[in-house]
Amino acid sequence: MLKETVLHNNHVELGAKMVDFAGWHMPVQYSSIIEEHKNVRQNVGLFDVSHMGEIFISGKDSIKFLQKIVPQNIENLFDSKAVYCQLTNENGGIIDDLIIYKLKDEKYLAIVNASRVDTDINWFIRNSLDFDVYIDNQSHNYSLIALQGPKSDDVLKNLGYETEQDFFTIREVLIKNIPVMLSKTGYTGENGYEILLKNKFAKEMWNLLLQAGKDFSILPIGLGARDTLRLEAALPLYGNDLSEETTPIEAGLSWTVPKDKTAAYNGKDVILNQISSGTQKKVIGIKMITRVVPRHEQEVYFNNEKVGEVTSGSFAPSINCSIALCNILNKPEISVGSTVQVLIRDKFYDAVVVKRPFINKRNSNKENKE
Repeated sequence: MLKETVLHNNHVELGAKMVDFAGWHMPVQYSSIIEEHKNVRQNVGLFDVSHMGEIFISGKDSIKFLQKIVPQNIENLFDSKAVYCQLTNENGGIIDDLIIYKLKDEKYLAIVNASRVDTDINWFIRNSLDFDVYIDNQSHNYSLIALQGPKSDDVLKNLGYETEQDFFTIREVLIKNIPVMLSKTGYTGENGYEILLKNKFAKEMWNLLLQAGKDFSILPIGLGARDTLRLEAALPLYGNDLSEETTPIEAGLSWTVPKDKTAAYNGKDVILNQISSGTQKKVIGIKMITRVVPRHEQEVYFNNEKVGEVTSGSFAPSINCSIALCNILNKPEISVGSTVQVLIRDKFYDAVVVKRPFINKRNSNKENKE
């Protein structure tokens, strides 16, 4: 039986097409993926991402524990600050990618992918045995609503929230007397927020946001547009672009990994060796010459040699062409401007290697570029 978010009936009432996603019955689109996508880029969109997991970590050894399980330096976080991380195994492979927030001393929040909640919890518990920490999976008690697009701030102002907030920070605030954790984060490359709140307030907040956003052409947005938005911004998707067989360096995420972190963490030797000596694989972004759409696991060729495969591909509404992220052999001759071929239905189609992201992001996150 598929799980349903608290907002499930709201989506059905809005006419959403519902699909199975990571064991959840979720809206893939309401009107059309292209219309919803463009509305987020131009105006503002509302997403139900309550299928994501929320894990709280507390106790006197919280920092030491978190330092062990991710390559990023958690000691650098100040209260309310967040950092994008990878949960790595002993070989440096990515168990999940997640955001860790420091709520206050000895209390942290990890937002993890829906498909990986059980795996992550198991890994957290296994790695916590030598630390004085408390691992608290509260995923079933919270809903998560994303408000994304250039008019996101206008919507919140209509609800009485006008305080400036820095990118990748989280605040406990009241919006129309509803207690929320308001995070200046998102998965679209646009300005926006993610609103974490107890389940009992989710429907009221969803309706308040839709009402407050009417003046700014707000639309509910499904998973289809969420995927095309994140791909244009070259944001990786776990299970497509990331896996336990791929390290952060091989996945093009070296910009997230500090080279001067002294604390030991799972996979550190492998990851640091790849930073210093290079990798056998690398990530590239491509634009197709024709309108044909590349898809996950389709083969990529260079000079008649198979060099890798597409990890994520789609039509990109913002730039009116098809794009893809690919994981290929780390050949220096394949660089920005090179021509490669994608094998689609037994036919080769040309594509050009381009810089990532595919669009100009309108948030202040550090960009991952070729």
